[in-house]
Amino acid sequence: MLSLNGITVRLGGRAILDGATAALPPRSRVGLVGRNGAGKSTLMRVVAGMLDPDEGSADMPKGARLGYIAQDAPGGTATPFETVLAADTERAALLAESAGCDDPDRLGEIHERLNAIDAYAAPSRAARILVGLGFDEDMQHRPLDSFSGGWRMRVALAALLFSAPDLLLLDEPSNHLDLEAVLWLEDFLKSYRATILVVSHERDFLNNVVDHILHLDRGTLTLYPGGYDAFECQRAERQAQQAAAREKQSAQREKLQAFVDRWRAKASKAKQAQSRLKALARMTPIAELVDDPSLSFGFPNPDDLKPPLVTLDMAAAGYGETPILTRLNFRLDPDDRVALLGRNGNGKTTLARLLAAQLPPMEGDVSRSGKLKVGYFTQYQVEELDGADTPFQHMARLMTGATPAAVRAQLGRFGFSGDKAMTEVRKLSGGERARLALALITRDAPHLLILDEPTNHLDVDAREALVQALNDYSGAVVVVSHDRHMLELIADRLVLVDGGTAREFDGSLDDYTALVLARDTGAPKGPAKGNRKDERRLAAAAREQGQALRSKTKAAEAEMAKLGELRSAIDRAMFDPDGADAALAKLTMTELMKKRAEVERQLEAAEAQWLEASEALEGLAA
Repeated sequence: MLSLNGITVRLGGRAILDGATAALPPRSRVGLVGRNGAGKSTLMRVVAGMLDPDEGSADMPKGARLGYIAQDAPGGTATPFETVLAADTERAALLAESAGCDDPDRLGEIHERLNAIDAYAAPSRAARILVGLGFDEDMQHRPLDSFSGGWRMRVALAALLFSAPDLLLLDEPSNHLDLEAVLWLEDFLKSYRATILVVSHERDFLNNVVDHILHLDRGTLTLYPGGYDAFECQRAERQAQQAAAREKQSAQREKLQAFVDRWRAKASKAKQAQSRLKALARMTPIAELVDDPSLSFGFPNPDDLKPPLVTLDMAAAGYGETPILTRLNFRLDPDDRVALLGRNGNGKTTLARLLAAQLPPMEGDVSRSGKLKVGYFTQYQVEELDGADTPFQHMARLMTGATPAAVRAQLGRFGFSGDKAMTEVRKLSGGERARLALALITRDAPHLLILDEPTNHLDVDAREALVQALNDYSGAVVVVSHDRHMLELIADRLVLVDGGTAREFDGSLDDYTALVLARDTGAPKGPAKGNRKDERRLAAAAREQGQALRSKTKAAEAEMAKLGELRSAIDRAMFDPDGADAALAKLTMTELMKKRAEVERQLEAAEAQWLEASEALEGLAA
């Protein structure tokens, strides 16, 4: 389907691609992998026709359609739904032509072609793709300009998937997605009927989607059958063979050189010595495997603290006067490893900021250990690094009073040693900046690490090194990530942020994956034959039912808040009568205990009502 023939691309006098050659089988799903800076995006641009190579070519069958996401996110007043439908240019052109066509024969041809490309099912297909990528019905019909850049890139991805090209090029498609959307995308791509070439650094994504790995290393390409784990095994074998061959070649070189040194001056052996000199000259050196400092992560271990580190008691958090999360009951101990699950926009970052003391609680209580130190990583920290400063200057500013040796020691934990510590940040790669941000937030050995999408700029090997470092770290970890492999290896507690609160997820990550895929399968409910009157009637009924359920959840929330305040007042009356409410202060301890038990019973009933309404609302949305 795709042939890469001796592609060479030079940038700044250096060969990024050096005779890269490979042939992708028809309808294969190929993962393009390699270290950061290896040239993966450059190769994708060559294949997409956006960059002319200095030598070689990328060839496809004549008439094959290629799809690639542009760098700029779509914008304007068009809606996501309209943008995705417009991506099928043939369908749009045929519908436009049919609207003004008076020729019965041509009109028949148009409708025949529309039937052939399944044009009338296109709206439901577009909606299904948008739902899978996180757009509910309301979001599908809002102007693109009302969305952030990340959400608009999701629209671009949806449009690309909808257009169903013969060669689908995806360059790190999960960067703007949450875990739920990544799971849907995996499921979608597994059933894709054409050829896929995808750049990804997520091991599970590659294992679940691709059937070949195309490895880009030092400008050349090698195609391996199987997923990423199979590639790792084959690469390890190849590296072992390479090391053995290099060792053998080194011994052979020494033997040839010794012969030449001994006999080159003796006439009877001169020809033999000369032939050995030629053999030495023809011998192609086998590259030595070198240690990569970009794989260096070392989190300093904190002092011991007694549990709990943080306790939330019916806490609420949000921005302005509107809480995003309520009824938060959560305890974090020194040895906890917690993964926060849930779609983007549900409040994972809000909960992370509350735990990091960057947001005050709007309601309820938040208790923290007095000596607690928190390291909080976000993508904003990576983007806000001063490009004119060096890693040493960044670290020295934060480590006030520390010696230069101590500053360099902390930087060295993360691969910034020697000249690298004095390199301007603007010259660092995205992965190096992420490592620098991690070095900065862990400078004082925090007891709690909160990591919000820490892997976005890291390649597969660097992610594996980060996982190993986190498993060696003795403090508590809270992580938000769409990298399922990372979550599986470091998290022992799953917390689902959904429906305006957070609760323990009783199951494994595989259980959660099955839940998400079961919820997201199929198109939005509606009449099969597209009767618009029926669609409007059903949509109105669904909105009415949803409004009733939302009212029920709000009423239950208000009741729970009131009962929670009453329970706290009773607790004060039981343990601090002088500071208690006047009416409660008159009651005996026995009466207070009975009243508290009654409040607990009412609170459980209100929580059950809220849960029932929330689940019904979630089912309606699905």
